[in-house]
Amino acid sequence: MGEVYNQIKRFRQKYPGGVAWRVKKHAAIVEDYINFDEKILYSFVAQKNENFREIFHTFAVVLTDKRILLGCKRLLWGSFFYTITPDLYNDMQVYKGLIWGKITIDTVKEVVVLTNLPKKALDEIETTISNFMMEAKKQYAKTEKE
Repeated sequence: MGEVYNQIKRFRQKYPGGVAWRVKKHAAIVEDYINFDEKILYSFVAQKNENFREIFHTFAVVLTDKRILLGCKRLLWGSFFYTITPDLYNDMQVYKGLIWGKITIDTVKEVVVLTNLPKKALDEIETTISNFMMEAKKQYAKTEKE
């Protein structure tokens, strides 16, 4: 088992109650796309859709020291993979519902909605992603000035 799957497993033990299926397969998709010079900082699972009732779009979400990766293994064949780099990141919204929560990541090209997250995990996810993006944006600002 890979590092991504182990981190997701720890996340789910710490924050039970989210909706996720076939986690090991989704984690394997993301691990295929992690570059040799990237370090995994944080991993969790969520549904990538806008509706809490749609529970069959589980994605492994991984924050590395360079970008955010999202991966999903389709049921029969194929997979989905998305990446969000700090230069494309705009902002993030957090919504806490009655049972689950939702995080919306706004990028230059699209809006990524992660739903069916345990409410107690939202603060940790938001803080981790926000801190990383703020630091990474500073690095992009330095390289643009040079």
